[in-house]
Amino acid sequence: MEKVQVDILGLSTSPSSAGAYALILKETNGKRKLPIIIGAFEAQSIALELEGMKPPRPLTHDLMRNIIDMFAVSLNEVCINELRDGTFYAKLTIEGLSETQEVDSRPSDAIALAVRYGAPIYVGEEVLNEAGVVSEDDDETEETLTKEESTPVKKSVTKLEQLQTSLKEAIEKEDYEKAAKLRDDIRKMGISEQ
Repeated sequence: MEKVQVDILGLSTSPSSAGAYALILKETNGKRKLPIIIGAFEAQSIALELEGMKPPRPLTHDLMRNIIDMFAVSLNEVCINELRDGTFYAKLTIEGLSETQEVDSRPSDAIALAVRYGAPIYVGEEVLNEAGVVSEDDDETEETLTKEESTPVKKSVTKLEQLQTSLKEAIEKEDYEKAAKLRDDIRKMGISEQ
């Protein structure tokens, strides 16, 4: 499986899902972003570790790290490797004394452990192609110049172009839930994004 390294871009509250958060992952060497909806507990666990804050008692992910350390194994990487029926799946790659094993995990738990270990986070290329949104920094205009007249000519805007423009605006405003819905609408039209 081809995989792409990502970084945590941020966490934000999810307006459409009460008590849920959007975890935004960004391609390390690219423009694609992957929004994943996670629970409040996992979001808190990730945020506390990213901020370097230590709770007075270990949270579940701290306990998991302590157990992993006690058994002299290490977390090498995490990979969000599958998207099935709108649900993301992940694998932890854990190296023991004699072998390396993969352990099934929810992406939020895998990432909460990855930040504790400083382990790299990857997303399968197919998952990123299917669920990622592209962040374009280049401004495209709705006008083009004709060769004959050298004057601006307004292009007629199709439904697809309207959706793509709305998608771009949603990404720029970092409204990743709206961007994911628009991306899905574009795919339903049977036309892949360019």
